[in-house]
Amino acid sequence: MMANVKIYDNHASEYDAWFDKHNLWFRSEVAALQKVLPLKGKGIEVGIGSGQFAKALGVDEGVEPSGSMAALARQRGLKVLNGTAEKLPYEDSSLDFVLMITVDCFLDDMHKAFEETHRVLKPGGALIIGMIDKASPLGAIYQEKKKDNVFYCEATFHTVEEVTSTLKKSGFREFNYWQTLVNILKETLEEPQPAYGKGGFAVISAIK
Repeated sequence: MMANVKIYDNHASEYDAWFDKHNLWFRSEVAALQKVLPLKGKGIEVGIGSGQFAKALGVDEGVEPSGSMAALARQRGLKVLNGTAEKLPYEDSSLDFVLMITVDCFLDDMHKAFEETHRVLKPGGALIIGMIDKASPLGAIYQEKKKDNVFYCEATFHTVEEVTSTLKKSGFREFNYWQTLVNILKETLEEPQPAYGKGGFAVISAIK
């Protein structure tokens, strides 16, 4: 994780520019996340980055280990605490939902991170994951080209099944799946589809 933090510290503005450059993909991902995002309650984003997703989804607080990324998020009016997914600075059973968006591929210990999320969630609270599905057509492209990508060169991509299995081991239940970025030949605004397997961006909702 520390190597990834340095990458994001050094390239924060470059990362942030992706959302404007690929606005239709970003809006498609936001729409998929909104399918499972609770409409009320206290929630945070773990790995809030520059705050683009949090701002678009109405989440006003998060955790981020990169100082440069956190600074961009704070410029968007968001509250950002320093920390990692494996050690969250929150009390037991204090949150209604937690977001993790393209974070699974950078975790030092996915099981520990999910157990930590389980700890801070209230009973019935939701963990919502947005991820690059390794088994999808777009996931295969990410996997093939990751060595040439400054942000993903050290990433470990997962399948939805791998993440779901770890969620189950961490105490989660009641899984709900959505997907988008099915069309990888042309960047378009896509309507989210249920299930997974076709979309490069998969969303998993899991309940404590």
